[in-house]
Amino acid sequence: MHIQLKGRKAVVTGSTAGIGRAIAEGLARAGAAVVINGRTQERVDVALGQMRALLPEADITGVVADVSTQEGCAGLIARVPSADILINNAGTARLNNFFKQHDSEWLDLFQLNVMSGVRTARHYLPKMMERGWGRVVFISSESALNIPKDMIDYGVTKTAMLAVSRGLAELVAGTGVTVNAVLPGPTDSEILSNWMKSTAHDKGISQAEAEQQFLQTMRPTTLIKRFATTEEVANMVVYVSSEQASATTGAALRVDGGVLRSIA
Repeated sequence: MHIQLKGRKAVVTGSTAGIGRAIAEGLARAGAAVVINGRTQERVDVALGQMRALLPEADITGVVADVSTQEGCAGLIARVPSADILINNAGTARLNNFFKQHDSEWLDLFQLNVMSGVRTARHYLPKMMERGWGRVVFISSESALNIPKDMIDYGVTKTAMLAVSRGLAELVAGTGVTVNAVLPGPTDSEILSNWMKSTAHDKGISQAEAEQQFLQTMRPTTLIKRFATTEEVANMVVYVSSEQASATTGAALRVDGGVLRSIA
């Protein structure tokens, strides 16, 4: 299968590192004009420099915007008023104690993980529908279905993303636009990798050993017995962003290494 996205413009939120960065690179390799996004000028400039060096023929631009806020989303939209492909990847996770959390922590996480995607989809989807072609992908998580007790707020936001993506797929039915969610499992992304490095340092073990301990204690049902790479997640996203995936919509597509013990 040869995926060709030449002539398509893609916006990838939260894409200066990790899964978002890998998705942006994958889309650019397939020929799409890609807009990366990050919260600071430094992060965006570094990512742009690295990606342009890696893919000198690609059309890659960057927008600094904090998409966890209305103002940030408006700034992104002002810079990029139209897109054929929208990847709602911006998000974060943090370990916490449910009983000690403040309301503000829940609300802040919901603004970033959920409302950023709501706001961008609300803007870009109508124009996709007018053109009769478009792709929207929400980067959820297997934690949407396998709620972690030390990150209940995170699990809730990822479940909410599934509801938003399915609802939007219903809303745009028959227009030529598809909306899907992708559910990564434990992945060697920036956030989780840094956590594993810190854990390894504290325990005096290697990062590989820390990752195996995490899988054995937190995700023992993994079938691949390792963390996925960001590129493996990006491969799924690039596919559902393509013409070849035109009959895939309203789906929750797992790249979880078999963590979820379900056949549906």
